[in-house]
Amino acid sequence: MNRNVLSRRVIAGAALAALALTGCSSNNEDTASGDEKLSGEVKVNGSSTVAPLSEAAATFYKETQSDVNVSVGTSGTGGGFERFCKGETDISDASRPIKDSEKEACAAAGIEYKELVVANDALTVVVSKDNDWADCLTVDQLKTIWEPDSKITSWKQIDPTFPDEPLKLFGPGTDSGTFDYFTDEINGEEGASRTDYTASENDNVIVQGVAGTKGGLGYFGFTYFEENADKLKALKVDGGSGCVEPSLKTAQENTYQPLSRPLFIYVSDAGVKKEQVADFVTFYIERIDDIVLEAQYVPLTEEQKSTLQTEFDALKAAA
Repeated sequence: MNRNVLSRRVIAGAALAALALTGCSSNNEDTASGDEKLSGEVKVNGSSTVAPLSEAAATFYKETQSDVNVSVGTSGTGGGFERFCKGETDISDASRPIKDSEKEACAAAGIEYKELVVANDALTVVVSKDNDWADCLTVDQLKTIWEPDSKITSWKQIDPTFPDEPLKLFGPGTDSGTFDYFTDEINGEEGASRTDYTASENDNVIVQGVAGTKGGLGYFGFTYFEENADKLKALKVDGGSGCVEPSLKTAQENTYQPLSRPLFIYVSDAGVKKEQVADFVTFYIERIDDIVLEAQYVPLTEEQKSTLQTEFDALKAAA
């Protein structure tokens, strides 16, 4: 993914370098990240939506542990779980919970893990800046557009007050957790979608496609809209209680329905036994507010942060 999430840095490097952070040693006793020099690799793969969080964490962590190489791949949530359940990665970024079939694959390979919620998101429906007729769509209208075998090819078919402008659709590929979430919430069944649209696991492709097409429409995570708000327009969504715009506030308050969602990382028991992996995840959790701010996602609630720490502590104890 050719995306520079670090251009918006809000935390001074000197302050980070001076910060004492809690880590984890090979015998799972706490140490201070930066006090003990670590090395090795931390392999992360999965959702392109969650990648900006892990990339920000990796960059910040590099300032305290320069000899640890944290690699962040973006093969989609499904592709990430495939690698994770083969033991090829330590951490899997995911924009949806793990499926039963993926749980079975991990179990068959002896991979145990913990699901950790690291941020919230508002899945955003976008159109071109040239679209001056649509400001809000209902869930039913979105379903009419995206349901399997949909024959909607013009904006006028969506609403008779809209112009007879050709509708061109862009969206995530089938390996994407965003695709799974959207189809489940809008079409009522995970994976149920029309197929005659431009699909990509790279959200930047969707951005470019919608921005360059007057009648274009697509969807992806809120941070990608914010990053491209100069050339895209976010539509409000009416989930039954009126039109609500996607924002940090509406996602945090859970009023942007039904497209608000949690974002996850999955950490394997084998991974956390590696000193550098345990230390990186401890860093990730300790600095979660700054990481979420850097990646421009919706912060965790206090309850979510408490659960995050408790779940990771349980994984360390079991490893």
